[in-house]
Amino acid sequence: MDNLISNEINNEEKVRLKLTLLFFMEKMEIPLTKNSILDICSIENDWISYMDCVAIIAELNDSGFIYKTENAENDELYSITYAGRDCLAQLYTRVPYALRERMTEYVKNNKLSVKTSQEYTSTYVKNEDGSYTVTLRIYEPMIASPMFEIKIKAPSRQSAIEADKKWKRQAPNVYEFVYENLVNTD
Repeated sequence: MDNLISNEINNEEKVRLKLTLLFFMEKMEIPLTKNSILDICSIENDWISYMDCVAIIAELNDSGFIYKTENAENDELYSITYAGRDCLAQLYTRVPYALRERMTEYVKNNKLSVKTSQEYTSTYVKNEDGSYTVTLRIYEPMIASPMFEIKIKAPSRQSAIEADKKWKRQAPNVYEFVYENLVNTD
């Protein structure tokens, strides 16, 4: 009997955790990498334990409440589906009000930085001559290939790291400059 009650409690908690994740994804309004979801929900905020979050992402995907796509770097991007939104609309009150408020505040304060970290990416690799090739990309949400990509050669690892840091801040300006000077011929 105690085991049956424990299973009912666990099932209720599991439903609440699934709704919590759906609530967060709906508030973010952008596709999120699996790592972003795990970092935000489990590490930064402790809304859902890491292991539960991994399982819930898979279960919500399997049930059609979220769906997965991949970008050119094979990062999995997840978005909430209409079925997920409909389910959430009917059951969102099962997510405690205080938690909904904290999540809403987090999204309000951090949505742009999360979006930027996913849309403006960079990688660097060491070349045979000791220099580094830095690849800077801009992604459009839900499009697998980058809409803008540029490769530059950096003389050292430190300069490659600096380029990576600057790219996160300067990507929109660089893109605008290139577009206005090369593509837009008005």
